[in-house]
Amino acid sequence: MRYTWASATHVGLVRTGNEDSVRPMTDGSADGPVVIAVADGMGGAVAGEIASRIAIEAAVAAEPTADLTPGDRVRLGNDAVVQAVEDDYTLSGMGTTLTLGLFAGDGTAQIAHIGDSRLYLFREGELRQLTRDHTLVADLVAMGQITAEQAKTHPRRNLVTRVIGTSEVEVDEFDIPLHEGDRLVLCSDGLNSMLSDHEIARLLAGSPSPSEAAWSLVEAANAAGGNDNTTVAVVDVSS
Repeated sequence: MRYTWASATHVGLVRTGNEDSVRPMTDGSADGPVVIAVADGMGGAVAGEIASRIAIEAAVAAEPTADLTPGDRVRLGNDAVVQAVEDDYTLSGMGTTLTLGLFAGDGTAQIAHIGDSRLYLFREGELRQLTRDHTLVADLVAMGQITAEQAKTHPRRNLVTRVIGTSEVEVDEFDIPLHEGDRLVLCSDGLNSMLSDHEIARLLAGSPSPSEAAWSLVEAANAAGGNDNTTVAVVDVSS
């Protein structure tokens, strides 16, 4: 399979610093394997930025052909953040989400995910969220205690229940068989907190290239209020 990707990131209209990280940082196209990842840091403006950068750099450092699963890469990212805190106690409490895809030459996307940065699949005009948010409100919705609509305004909607930066991490891992014409989106929650899935799908459908799609999503999130950093990586699949 051939993968064509682009990424975009913006601080938004409210925050003073960007705690998100994305790799690759430049647009490109290649046959698989390709590693693409998005991280969203937390723990204060400086520490959050450091956590996302350290985790994502450790996760993608090895070549895509290395004998590492995406889950291995996420755990390496966690180890790196934990070590950074041990080396500098002033960084204590920092953490980050991390959603990573290894896009293989055989047309399989191998995914590892922790936190609330999402992976979407846009196929034949339909948008589907493939990752599960590791948040309090997502758990409450799954248990039937609140509705998805109530989750949008819940006072603890920003509470993430699983993050990089702890002694042990539980990583969600799964594979996706890809089809020609698929478009995948990895994003920080700055995107989906500002835009509905319907709006995301509309923008993806109206953007011919990954670069146009990535920037149209970021610009729309800012136009909707830009309450958070927004980071997007868009991957198109072709044969």
